[in-house]
Amino acid sequence: MKIPHGHLTYCSNIHPGEKWEEHFETLQKNLPFIRQMMAPDQPFALGLRLANDASMELSSPDKLHEFQAWLKEHNLYVFTMNGFPYGGFHNTRVKDNVHTPDWTTTERTEYTKRLFSILAQLLPEGMDGGVSTSPLSYRFWWESEEDLSQAMESATHNIMEIADQLITIKRETGKLMHLDIEPEPDGVLENSVEFVNWYRDHLLPTGVPYLQHKYSFSAQQAKEAILDHIRLCFDVCHVAVAFEEPSDVLDRLDTVGIKVGKIQISSAVKVDLRNEAAEKIEALGSFNEPVYLHQVVAKSPDGTFAKFPDLPEALDAWQDGAAEEWRVHFHVPLFVDTYGKLDSTQEEIIKTLTIQKQAPFTHHLEVETYTWGVLPANMQKPIGESIVRELQWVLQALN
Repeated sequence: MKIPHGHLTYCSNIHPGEKWEEHFETLQKNLPFIRQMMAPDQPFALGLRLANDASMELSSPDKLHEFQAWLKEHNLYVFTMNGFPYGGFHNTRVKDNVHTPDWTTTERTEYTKRLFSILAQLLPEGMDGGVSTSPLSYRFWWESEEDLSQAMESATHNIMEIADQLITIKRETGKLMHLDIEPEPDGVLENSVEFVNWYRDHLLPTGVPYLQHKYSFSAQQAKEAILDHIRLCFDVCHVAVAFEEPSDVLDRLDTVGIKVGKIQISSAVKVDLRNEAAEKIEALGSFNEPVYLHQVVAKSPDGTFAKFPDLPEALDAWQDGAAEEWRVHFHVPLFVDTYGKLDSTQEEIIKTLTIQKQAPFTHHLEVETYTWGVLPANMQKPIGESIVRELQWVLQALN
């Protein structure tokens, strides 16, 4: 929905399913209720997540026209999509497979092209559209620095195929769309420093001459096209887990002129270990579940950091006094700032939204809380009510 600070929506990766019929059924069940609660007298936005199978099915003109008619009937619109999870995202072991297939593969490239082809037909006139995606690959799949460098080079070339597609779509339709790359702990690009370094040292040197040759662009025109079409997905949970300050991230992007495609409004678990450490570590054990990766970054008293690829490794390695704070990748509900002895990184969301209020740096705001099903039972509510509560909290924080 349109608000003074951009367009606000939620990401439908909260809903299970890999087939289009499954996706559509959950949208039909929940969206009219959410819209009635949040925006009864205005259009309401959807952040659409399509699994690969669903994207192939929705590419059928008949199914796409049916979906477009349903959106119109219920006064709904789509301006952003989540193209990070390719396959199953619920009721299965996801872990590092969330990166599969990665950006070194044709499968990831073709899937993303398909999402943009769909979005180009759904996107309202006068709006830019975005698809968020993975941070190239998963770091631990590459055994040597040489392997990692080759993977990054291959991924960069495939991402330029997407930039090429988006330049063509803009020329043919006038619609501006962008790929929003989402740094994540243990991704090949796991924070804003690595993202900016890759953009400056790999993407621009690869992409500028490619576009100069293909479109007879000047070097400046080629650079501006890349800056328009390849952007950062600012996931607040991931920024917080990396112990990055939101203002520092934006300043770092400005050094190259990189734009933010969207803010994914999300919250991590924070554990203050300066007191009652053993009790807090025990409480954190209730969040140890087998579906998603829950990377941990531990801040030591001397200001250095230790990283763990998942929560079980961190719990096994814990020693009293070794760290003063842990941050855990979990995407917990936004509106909760404490969980008994544990805290959330809600403060980082408020910092980010305060900057957005004062000097908007994107038009796209998307709530991305998706771990309801693996949270402790006393925190769970019906999905529709949960989404409404999240959106209401964001509006309150912005106002």
